[in-house]
Amino acid sequence: MPQMSPLSWWLLFMFFIMLLLLFSIMNYYILFYTSQKKDSIKLMTKSMNWKW
Repeated sequence: MPQMSPLSWWLLFMFFIMLLLLFSIMNYYILFYTSQKKDSIKLMTKSMNWKW
């Protein structure tokens, strides 16, 4: 089995690094996080009286 040349290893490494960066950037910019104020979030609490 022939060994890979150092240049091929370097190109393979760079290819995977670019893939990782592209994937990370895409995930960062595709997901749209809506900014919600804490005042607008209301917890709906309902008290329950259990009658046994």
